[in-house]
Amino acid sequence: MAPLQSNSSISFLASFVVIALTATACAAVRNDPYGSSKALHFIRTSCTATDYPNLCFSSLSGYAGTIRTDPVQLAQAALSVSLTGARATATSISKILKSGGVGSREAGVISDCVDNIGDSVEELRKTIKEMEGLRKSKNFKLCVNDMQTWVSSALTDENTCMEEFPSSSMALAARNSVRGEIVKAAQLTSNALSLINGISGV
Repeated sequence: MAPLQSNSSISFLASFVVIALTATACAAVRNDPYGSSKALHFIRTSCTATDYPNLCFSSLSGYAGTIRTDPVQLAQAALSVSLTGARATATSISKILKSGGVGSREAGVISDCVDNIGDSVEELRKTIKEMEGLRKSKNFKLCVNDMQTWVSSALTDENTCMEEFPSSSMALAARNSVRGEIVKAAQLTSNALSLINGISGV
């Protein structure tokens, strides 16, 4: 009888191990239903078409579960990231303007910069709204063309702000910090435009 009990115990343990392993595998699939490695590879590969591929990948890899391997979702995520960056930049520039400590000429330039970034924010918002209805559009290419125009305009606004941002009458650390934000915002928008260009033939 003892050997039979031993065999039964072994069979029970073996069954328990199989069930546990199956449950673990199922949990892994639920946590990563679309395969994050595949999605990350897709994002990294797609980002090579942008001017700033490292920034592109680092800013979008966190959205892999949503993007999967969908170029439209990829472009939409890039737009959202770009909009977030533009809004943050507008806030930072506005704080400098409100804080005082800059000459009247520089204040005028900074005010223009705030307006430029504000226009960029509106253009990106408009593009995201258009993107949300893209798949249902009766004229896909026209919608993509509109989005390309708006994002190109947003990028121009950001570049104008970056080029005209004053280089004097401001603490060096503050100036470099804000310029860094403007540069990053422009780079994110540039990447979004490249990824939108990539869906023109989808």
